[in-house]
Amino acid sequence: MPQVSTLKPGDLRFTLGQRLVLAIVPRIVWALLWVVGLTWRFEVIADEGVTPVVFGQKAGPEIYCFWHQCVLPCTLYFRRSNAVILISRSFDGELITRILRMFRFDAVRGSSSRAARQGLLGLKSTIESGKTAIFTADGPRGPIYQTKMGPIKLAQMTGAPIGAFHLQPERAWVMKSWDRFLVPKPFTRICVSWAQWTHVPADLPLKDFEPKREELNAAIERARLRALDYFKQAQR
Repeated sequence: MPQVSTLKPGDLRFTLGQRLVLAIVPRIVWALLWVVGLTWRFEVIADEGVTPVVFGQKAGPEIYCFWHQCVLPCTLYFRRSNAVILISRSFDGELITRILRMFRFDAVRGSSSRAARQGLLGLKSTIESGKTAIFTADGPRGPIYQTKMGPIKLAQMTGAPIGAFHLQPERAWVMKSWDRFLVPKPFTRICVSWAQWTHVPADLPLKDFEPKREELNAAIERARLRALDYFKQAQR
């Protein structure tokens, strides 16, 4: 079993109960997700002219964006990508970070609302070192299906292209949360849907940032809707 983080000085900002959760829950989630994930079957589709990133492929200095609801299947699909993920500094963020590190991801701490600049600078270093940076584009609090400006700013700073995709299970439990979080059922198929990449020039004027954000938003949504159509599921 991978090693989960031990108690650090920063953990003292959490209550005793939270520290116990951080010590125990990541191991349980890792084991369950690993076992159930072995039963999932990934099927890849892509927009015309788009070369998708396939399972097991180590990614390069790129930016990946997807909706928060498909974090679980993404964790399994990209576990060998050597990617770095932007995660908030909250207790929930700490819990997620420890789970993801057990799947060989790394994390930069920050969010769209807190420590945003530090998070972007951390991901800039990630890109410059040749690794992939990942955003849950509408996280950590939504609104659902609305990407933040962070990926556009990072792409402008680094010149890295932004890949838009969605992972849609054929059968899943849908949580009653703001993001309609998806928990794929055992032995289900999962559609990995890729849309066109978004490119952001280094000299992009400030007035054009919002149109670029809308372009990326439309790409992720197109990937999601194509994945729903792949399984003949209703749009939601």
